[in-house]
Amino acid sequence: MNKATWEMLERLKMTGITEKDAIALRRISMTLHRWHEMECGTDNGCIERDETTGKAYWLNSFTMRRTPVADREAGALKRLKEIMERYPEQYAYVQGDPRGASLYILHMGDVPAGCDVDAYYSRGIAVYK
Repeated sequence: MNKATWEMLERLKMTGITEKDAIALRRISMTLHRWHEMECGTDNGCIERDETTGKAYWLNSFTMRRTPVADREAGALKRLKEIMERYPEQYAYVQGDPRGASLYILHMGDVPAGCDVDAYYSRGIAVYK
């Protein structure tokens, strides 16, 4: 584990999150980050969701065929919800742009009343590799 990862896990633990949950949050963040990368796509295709069923598919950019894929995003979000229920003074923000961290942990009060979390999520702890 590199120094930056260790420091991020320590910041999470300083907020009252257990080491086990901090490590799980890191894994969730990495899963979501990869999912967001694949939604943006590669030369070979991208992940997309069926608008009516919500099921995830890989769209092959060469053949334009859709193949069902395991919905790792749904599983990660479910695990995230279960973890955050143990910490009522904190909440998670998932940021879908793969150019940055996919998960931020914020405290109540990090976002001023009446303001949009989209403008203030960086006040939280970025959970990353």
